[in-house]
Amino acid sequence: MSYMFSSVNGGSHKKQAVKDRGTVGVKARKLTYQELKNQCLEQGVLYEDQEFSAAEESLFYSEKPPVAFEWKRPKEISSDPKFIVDGASRTDICQGDLGDCWFLAAVASLTLNPKLLAQVVPPGQDFGRGYAGIFHFRFWQYNEWVDVIIDDRLPTFRDRLVFLHSASNDEFWSALMEKAYAKMNGGYESLKGGSTLEAMEDFTGGMGETFDLKDAPPQLYTLIHKALKRGCMLGCSIDITSAAETEARTTTGLVKGHAYSITGVDQVKCRGRPVQLIRVRNPWGQVEWNGPWSDNSPEWKTIDAAEYRRLNMISKDDGEFWMAFDDFKRHYDKVEVCNLTPDSLDEDAIHKWEVINFEGIWTKGCTAGGCRNFQDTFWINPQYKVKLLEADEEQEDGKNECTILVALMQKNRRKLRKEGAKLQTIGFAIYQAESGVDHLPKDFFRFNASQAKSKTYINIRENSQRFKLPPGDYVIVPTTFQPEEEAAFLIRFFSEKKAESLELGDKIGADLPEPPKPTANPKEESEEEKQFRSLFKQISGEDLEINAYELQDILNSVFSKQRELATESFDIETCRSIVSLYSKENSGALGFDEFKILWSRLKLWKNAFLRCDHDKSATISAHELRSAIKNTGFQLNNQLLQLLVLRYTDSYLQVDFDNFLRCMVRLETSFRSFKAFDSRQTGEVTLNLMQWLFLTMNI
Repeated sequence: MSYMFSSVNGGSHKKQAVKDRGTVGVKARKLTYQELKNQCLEQGVLYEDQEFSAAEESLFYSEKPPVAFEWKRPKEISSDPKFIVDGASRTDICQGDLGDCWFLAAVASLTLNPKLLAQVVPPGQDFGRGYAGIFHFRFWQYNEWVDVIIDDRLPTFRDRLVFLHSASNDEFWSALMEKAYAKMNGGYESLKGGSTLEAMEDFTGGMGETFDLKDAPPQLYTLIHKALKRGCMLGCSIDITSAAETEARTTTGLVKGHAYSITGVDQVKCRGRPVQLIRVRNPWGQVEWNGPWSDNSPEWKTIDAAEYRRLNMISKDDGEFWMAFDDFKRHYDKVEVCNLTPDSLDEDAIHKWEVINFEGIWTKGCTAGGCRNFQDTFWINPQYKVKLLEADEEQEDGKNECTILVALMQKNRRKLRKEGAKLQTIGFAIYQAESGVDHLPKDFFRFNASQAKSKTYINIRENSQRFKLPPGDYVIVPTTFQPEEEAAFLIRFFSEKKAESLELGDKIGADLPEPPKPTANPKEESEEEKQFRSLFKQISGEDLEINAYELQDILNSVFSKQRELATESFDIETCRSIVSLYSKENSGALGFDEFKILWSRLKLWKNAFLRCDHDKSATISAHELRSAIKNTGFQLNNQLLQLLVLRYTDSYLQVDFDNFLRCMVRLETSFRSFKAFDSRQTGEVTLNLMQWLFLTMNI
């Protein structure tokens, strides 16, 4: 008998309150921005966010502010506050007393794309008629868009904003956006230190990719060209060797340790030879490259006038400039590309990525197997199968290959900083898939090398890399470097052509034998069966039945003599569960035929247990439990395995034979009970309260 079924996960929401100067109006359910705003307008109050209060705990968690900050609304700071003045621009991004320049650089890049900006900063917000002290912003967080609602109380010192602010004292959209981002991440201090790509991803739902220009791929120019055609956000920077070099200007007009935006690439003919150009923008709006192909360089006089006009070459100190791509690679160190997902692109975008997402978790004893250095546990990591169906349209050297970007992102680590959480060191490996296998076993990884893998394991929010692979089936294994390191993660696959995927080990089922029919005539029994019946009569006594206490005596007597199990006493609850499973009509005792079935199952379970006890410790580890369960005919997904690990392992994540028996009995009881209710074999059952209680209490 084989059975398969699936389950659905649910979620929960926090409460949110409307408050004004000590007066609270509370609704139990999560209210939308518009509902909260309407409620404030009806009550004639200004919104006060109770989830992110105007208090020190919203500012810093490891230290107190050096001075006392005062929380003020824009109307208390400016006589004529505006949300946005003359459109959002680079001049709206001025850093305050917080080390979040990575976030500011991404915001500056965001202002270059009005459609993306409108997605993050919903239009129609202002301080005019209908003002209620409430604003909202939208950020992408681990495969979903989150609407972050805040009040407009901002930290100030001597009537000036302490953190991000605009060059105009009357403009507040950027300061409010920083507050919303801080709320989402657990506080202002949580924004200290980060990567521009992290914020770019949170603004777009895209996938970040970093290229080291000292080891750039030969097709980098083509990659940048493709990314710009797709509407991606791109940045570049020059590394620093010490803090003293931060934002230091070079003789070429470039700035070290500073985030630039890439806004275009093109090719022109100069003296009959093609020259690749790249257009770069300094978010400051000034300070430009002064080398070849800069605004006033002589190179522009060598190209056709039509080309000059096509490239819109106007010499002005606006922070944007052209340079030869070779010079660009020589002077810059990194290029960051945020590849946009299809739902973030404009409708007129020329290319779109095919995107596949999976959410997972590394848990001790179940799915936290560590990297391949740990061969005994590497195989228990989550596994994802990807089928690349078509090769790219544009091929180099006639190769038949598919482009795939793999991005492994650990979730919520910035938000959990205040609780002491740190970024895990993460990476992944890619293997050629075996057909018909639901979860690759340990032996597969002992004898098969990876086809590709992440360049390194690194403690960063997202570890991503681009690969070229032939069409075919692949298994991708995301891991932490060390085993038993716990974290939630999101893994995403971006491909130029359509691909198919599934999570391996996600099936649930059982292959259980039907109980053998009792022998009609004892005289027809084999000699072995006759000996077994005789033994049963000696054990059971006159009633010819064995109850839970008698079964306990039998198990203790038989298995205590087997040193490889090291079991002196079985728990009475184990024996009660066994009797409940195999007794007919819940009689509370086992007859001969039922006991015979049990004994055959006990031999199977014992053999499965011993096969997985590789160190002969009379226990099996949590990750060995997965194999033992599979060897007894059960197929469970990671969520169920995690429950079994929590229930049946000790503090050292070990399972003894007694707990293993209890686990096997509970599994078999659950599957057989489900089969009994699922008379139409649909994989779904409906139970009334009495049936539900009877079932759960019996298991």
